[in-house]
Formats: sequence, C-alpha cells, structure tokens
Amino acid sequence: MTVSNTTETAVLKLIYQAIAWANYADNAAATPQTLVDNALHVADPADAGTQSTSETTYTSYTRVGVSRNTGGWTESSGTITPAANIDSAAGTGGSGSITHWSTGKTGGGASAILWSGTVSPSIASGSGVTPRLTTASTITLD
Repeated sequence: MTVSNTTETAVLKLIYQAIAWANYADNAAATPQTLVDNALHVADPADAGTQSTSETTYTSYTRVGVSRNTGGWTESSGTITPAANIDSAAGTGGSGSITHWSTGKTGGGASAILWSGTVSPSIASGSGVTPRLTTASTITLD
C-alpha cells in the first residue's frame, strides 16, 4: 500500500514541525512534545528496535533534542532534514562507528523510534570527536 505525497507531507509536518493536519490531527495536547530526540546508533535498530537499541556508548554521549517546529526541521517533498547541524557531545573516550540515526520522543531510555536511517558516510566516534548530522542528513517516508 502506498501513501500519497500529500499525506506524507502532512504527517512529517505534524510530527516534526507541530503543524496541524487540517481536519485530521492537531498539536492541541495539554503538554505536546516540544523537541524531537536524535539518537546515534552503531548498527541498524530495525523496525522492532527502540532508541536505545544499538545506541552508541562513547564517553559523554547524550541524545540531542531539536525543536519541533519549522526552525528545527525543514520539510520538502516528503523528506525531513534538520534546519541546522545537529552536533552531539564531543567524545571524551570510547570509540566506534556510528552507522545509523533515529528520531523519537524525548525522555531517554527505550523510547519509540519515529524514523531511522543510515548515516552515510558513517561517523567515527571517540575522544575529541564531535559527531555531526548535517542539513544534508535526511529522513524520507517510503
């Protein structure tokens, strides 16, 4: 089953930019999410995974929250990109290769993944390295 381009755009804008989908969904909850958490992974967390599945563990790593609005995310033709670079904390130890990225609700732990994908090229992590997702990093609905 396919989803129309109009529906893809509406869903992405609702989730990442808090823009109401007219007559279907809005952002009127008493305490709506204001951030989208970004997690880095050393392997594909897969469809059954959570944000903690295969999450990187380099020393000083934390997830990065990005504002859930048009200042945090850009939508174009069914693709979401960060409006600015997303820099994780600089590593103070550990190592590994970051191969995947996921977005999810704030709160940490095993939170549900909204969307995930491959980071290409992969990002080395470790002491002195600041992993960065750029405005060229994308999430596309299939």
